Amino acid sequence: MPQMAPINWLILFFIFSITLVIFNILNYFCFTYTPMKTSQSLTIKFNKLNWKW
Repeated sequence: MPQMAPINWLILFFIFSITLVIFNILNYFCFTYTPMKTSQSLTIKFNKLNWKW
């Protein structure tokens, strides 16, 4: 029945939104961050740029 089509589209939208949120949450929490050691951080030289406007 054509009258039921908006409900089906709404259900598909919710399913897509929930899977998108779950996928993003899993990717966010599965990322492992390895911090730099202190000896490496001391050897980094920062270039200080003086912008003259």
